[in-house]
Amino acid sequence: MNTQALLQKLRQQLKQLEQEVLQHDQSQSEHTLRLLAHLERFDQALFHQSGGKLYPCVTQLEQSITQLEKQLAAGISTPVLLASCERLSDRFVALKRAIGTTAIDVKAQQQNKNSKKAVYQRKMQQRHSDSGFGWIAADVMRNSHQLYEELNKHFNWEKKIQFKIEQLQAKLDNCHITEKIAVQNDLLAMHKRLGKCRQAIHYIEERIQLFERPNKQS
Repeated sequence: MNTQALLQKLRQQLKQLEQEVLQHDQSQSEHTLRLLAHLERFDQALFHQSGGKLYPCVTQLEQSITQLEKQLAAGISTPVLLASCERLSDRFVALKRAIGTTAIDVKAQQQNKNSKKAVYQRKMQQRHSDSGFGWIAADVMRNSHQLYEELNKHFNWEKKIQFKIEQLQAKLDNCHITEKIAVQNDLLAMHKRLGKCRQAIHYIEERIQLFERPNKQS
């Protein structure tokens, strides 16, 4: 095969592959593109490309064919020509394979994402179990709306406990000496409850901040 026939065949193959790539890229959903956004699809020796869309590879192939055309015009040796053709063949094969394996890559990335999410949830569950705030249901920790409801609930408890403390303090100031010890014990218990309630408020606020971070599961 002469050089002109070789170049013509390569460009025909590229044109056909370009249509397959365009069809492939247009069929990818936003969800798929997000899953594949940072996935390296190729050996760096073949293509500099990551993510769901493959058309940049077509551009790189076209540039390689143009470069080969210039080399042929300059009179490259047979071994260099064979090496260039082998490299082009490897790139065509790799790109066609990538088109066929996108669904597999998407499934693998989704499973990886689900696995990371499960690990994160178990980690948060363990943190909650170790937190000392067992009266807060574990499910609440995985729902931002419920977290805000829980926060408001604790704010209300804080107000009620503070009011109870004021009542006990007034009672202590005016009660008979024989009642003082009992009232003091009640007052101490209320202060402990208030401290625990405020710790819980801080704990819930931290969980809300985690939910509101852009990359909260990273």
